[in-house]
Amino acid sequence: MATMREVAVAAGVSPKTVSRVLNDDPHVSPETRLRVEESMQELAYVPNALATTFRSGRSPVVGVAVPDIVDPFFAAIVNAVEERALAEDLSTLVISLGHDPARERAVLESVLRRQLSGLVVAPTTTDHAYLEPWAARIPIAFVDRAPGRLVADTFIHDDRGGAHSATTHLIGHGHTRIGFLAESADTPTIVERLEGYRSALADAGLPFDASLVHFGATTRPVAAAALEALARPDGATAVFSADARCTMAAVPALKAHPLPLVGFGDFPLADVLTPSITVVAHDPAALGRLAAERLVERAAHPERRLRRRTVLPVTLIERESCRTPV
Repeated sequence: MATMREVAVAAGVSPKTVSRVLNDDPHVSPETRLRVEESMQELAYVPNALATTFRSGRSPVVGVAVPDIVDPFFAAIVNAVEERALAEDLSTLVISLGHDPARERAVLESVLRRQLSGLVVAPTTTDHAYLEPWAARIPIAFVDRAPGRLVADTFIHDDRGGAHSATTHLIGHGHTRIGFLAESADTPTIVERLEGYRSALADAGLPFDASLVHFGATTRPVAAAALEALARPDGATAVFSADARCTMAAVPALKAHPLPLVGFGDFPLADVLTPSITVVAHDPAALGRLAAERLVERAAHPERRLRRRTVLPVTLIERESCRTPV
């Protein structure tokens, strides 16, 4: 395998000039750059990423941390980050945070000690002040859930607006008592979606009934118990499921407890179930792609201090479940 010194000799320049070409130094003349690039191609030279790491102090690696790498939503974020990183000749380190918020800090700090080039994180906690020293050194972007006690680049969906649309849609079908299923009362996305649900009820002149709100419905037994409670005569006439995990857990129980339903978040096979599931669709891949692009931008322009919050729109896709009981 050719070395940088051999490329330098072939191009008639110093090894330092070859390094400048590799690092896209704008002070290298076009003629010199072309000569070096031709020599690299002729010698089949492959840059030593480890040497680059030692010089820069950072690994040519972008980290992407999500609660669950199997979940289709988070998998789409990971894939989008990987694609964008690959375009920049960066590797991707995927980290599973799990759903226990107590694990997040230890897991992320362990990864950050590896001197990553950047980090995309879908957080599980609500306090990220511990990341402030790290954020001063490497670009960090948050996706899906906004950070707490930390100013950072953030890419989220319109959770409140989407929940408002879903609830209003069910109200438009004549429902006045609408159940609410969700993962956790502490998750920032669920907090926003609960507010959207409540504001839609208020806008329609309907009261909020806490007995129609059920958390923890991410497994089939819990979701089935929640639907059984909601299907009672004094319960709900329809259900808004605030995340795809709850919707998928609830689908099997809908046969025993046929309630019209709208879910937040599309998922595989939602359109071919019987009935097909009406959803508020979002674009997790866009979150990952935009976050990775922001990391690249930050690395190129570290002097830019302003951190931005980007809210992506969502779309209600009407299918059958909002109209016809199972």
